Amino acid sequence: MYSATTRAIVVTVTPQYLPDQSDPAKSQFVWAYQVRIENKGDIAVQLRSRHWKITDGLGRQQEVKGPGVIGKTPLLRPGEMFEYTSGTPLSTPSGFMGGTYQMVSEAGEAFDIEIPTFSLDTPGSQRRLN
Repeated sequence: MYSATTRAIVVTVTPQYLPDQSDPAKSQFVWAYQVRIENKGDIAVQLRSRHWKITDGLGRQQEVKGPGVIGKTPLLRPGEMFEYTSGTPLSTPSGFMGGTYQMVSEAGEAFDIEIPTFSLDTPGSQRRLN
């Protein structure tokens, strides 16, 4: 589990390798990741967009930007949380990803919060810093 806090908003990510959707012989490795966003602050915020940086084991980077997450732009009042699951494929058995969510406060202020960088490793592979 990986966690980061920005302006009292906690983002926690739990990645999981999906062997049933992967095919190592064809250099296809797939991970799911569960994200929990918790508003521990005292003002409501809305998630507007995402910006992911995904890096494979060879250092090749891909960026993913877009509105919301899984088609939603959740509003989080103080004490509320939002969870979702998504996934990513890689052509290497390891890598990492992280990024930012753009949030907007109830007063209309836009700001970014950190998505913690997390490691994507296949079970049994030698763990190394990418």
